[in-house]
Amino acid sequence: MTITQLQYILAVAEHRNFTLAAEKTFVTQPTLSMQIQKVEEELDAIIFDRSKKPIQLTEIGEKIVSQAKNIVHEATRMKDIVEQQKGFIGGEFRLGIIPTVMPTLLPMFLGNFVKKYPKVKLMIEELNTDEIIARLKAGHLDAAIAATPLEEEKLKEIVLYFEPFVAYIPDNHRITDKIEIEISDLDVDEILLLQDGHCFRDGILNLCKNAGNPEQSKFQLESGSFETLIKLADEGMGLTLLPYLHTLDLKPEGKKRLRHFKEPQPAREVSLIYPKNALKIHIIDVLRSTISGVIKGAIIYQNFKIISPLKK
Repeated sequence: MTITQLQYILAVAEHRNFTLAAEKTFVTQPTLSMQIQKVEEELDAIIFDRSKKPIQLTEIGEKIVSQAKNIVHEATRMKDIVEQQKGFIGGEFRLGIIPTVMPTLLPMFLGNFVKKYPKVKLMIEELNTDEIIARLKAGHLDAAIAATPLEEEKLKEIVLYFEPFVAYIPDNHRITDKIEIEISDLDVDEILLLQDGHCFRDGILNLCKNAGNPEQSKFQLESGSFETLIKLADEGMGLTLLPYLHTLDLKPEGKKRLRHFKEPQPAREVSLIYPKNALKIHIIDVLRSTISGVIKGAIIYQNFKIISPLKK
């Protein structure tokens, strides 16, 4: 059997459909089916139960797919080892970034990275944390940038920076006159939150000692946009918390409504995440150094209290 045949098997195992798997591997469906059948004949085993919709793996098929992943992974690693030995930094690199980091961090480092490493083709996707974890484990991402710690055994985390939480307080709010605020000043029922699924939302709920059920507030809001939260705060609908980098682009009028926390400031830990058996360590290293280089000028490191993004 060949590596290509194993890749066909993995495609069908992922998509549970021969036609879709053929499209994803850029071959005709008859060609893909024939090659998989050859492997089944060689092994004298049925990998897929074709009578079910969608197609299901047989019991032995599950074990074969697990081994095929290891073989394809190691085969790809051979090329990567050679490239590292030659000092070549290039090729396709798939990077996932969570939505609350993407808009602020990406413009800060992307231009520098592309100029310095023009042979690297970055394939960037905006994904939530659960999607990132799943895709890293499945081998569909080479690395990701997300709030940590995630406590995932198969993933490694390298801290890029610590980003403070900053409160956006509307005019005439009960704590508007405070120069610095404390966590005890917060009431979860008046905090405008991102929609469920954002780790920044979970971090805020973990931050509030008196965190109750958001659905008990006067209204329920589900927004994936900090801009929407800011506009609602301006209308007196509540206050919101923003990641520090997001506050840098606010207009002067908006910056007047910002209030920093007393030290230790609540902050999130943002890390570069990748599988422990990652193939493209040389690209991961230069990506880390590029981001660390630009972020040092944006965030002054102080006495931070790291807030977990995990739901409690």
